[in-house]
Amino acid sequence: MKGIHERTQAWGYFFVAPFILAYGFFSFYPILYTLVLGFTDLKGLSNEFNFVGLANYSRLLKDQYFLGAVQNTFIIWLWNFAPQLLVALLLSIWLSDSQLKLKGRGLFRAVIYMPNLITAASVAMLFRSLFGYGGYSVAPANQFLQSLGIYHEFIRDGNMVREGFNFFRSVPFTRGLVSFIQWWMYYGATVIILMAGITGIPVTLYESAVMDGANSRQITWFITLPLLRPVMLYLLITSMIGGMQIFEIPLLLTDLRGGPNFKIRTTPIYLYNIGFQGANDYAYAAVISMGMFTIMIILALLIFFFMQDRGDIRKTKSRTGGANP
Repeated sequence: MKGIHERTQAWGYFFVAPFILAYGFFSFYPILYTLVLGFTDLKGLSNEFNFVGLANYSRLLKDQYFLGAVQNTFIIWLWNFAPQLLVALLLSIWLSDSQLKLKGRGLFRAVIYMPNLITAASVAMLFRSLFGYGGYSVAPANQFLQSLGIYHEFIRDGNMVREGFNFFRSVPFTRGLVSFIQWWMYYGATVIILMAGITGIPVTLYESAVMDGANSRQITWFITLPLLRPVMLYLLITSMIGGMQIFEIPLLLTDLRGGPNFKIRTTPIYLYNIGFQGANDYAYAAVISMGMFTIMIILALLIFFFMQDRGDIRKTKSRTGGANP
């Protein structure tokens, strides 16, 4: 029996070895390399560098462009996540309500989830073409406005000039468009996850509530939403991590630098500008990535702490002999 157990363990190591090797080469090694690179002054295509200690990290703490990029990222993420969660909650509750006897639920789920299958780059280029700009632009948005007699009017050399709107010169519009695209692409996945969470709630709770005379609104407020707390905690953390890494859509919708006035420049775009444009400052780009990682870790811990059920905390303390608050 001992020999069979040892052979089984050996086969286990054999089957997990490809994953361990792939993870070590493609993930673990780049993380370590990025960490070490942040303590150097490597730039451009040169292989020569010097260790500069914490100079790059000190620069990061004083970098107003980095702080501005973090602020832009937060604004775009909040504009995207708040309506995404609200709409996804309404749709998931509606599609999961057995009392409605809604027909074609599978079709609704497929249609809602479909935008998630499209690549972000193609969606960004689509919306850029929809809201394109020109003196007499034939882009669909300007063409529609011009059919209604709506133009951008201004005086040039004493003459009234009419032309199409340059939508991407407006900070609120561009931020709103980026947030809308993010919402439209990923709210379907949020609906699917919330529906899975609702399906996991015991049916007996709903049956008992109906027998006690509760209506649909009371059932949703006092049963569904409280029991969806762990799922919403997961969604909040994963959405925050994804929102901090938003890159393709704002990059391709703007001038590759997050214009206008760098108000659409997210932290990944700033990292791209520093590391792969201009001076190719790889060392400082590595520090920016570590700064992003640190921010995401801190935010995830804060979200987990504030979203945790206080009743569970009190039960844990009482079981472990801790003092109840």
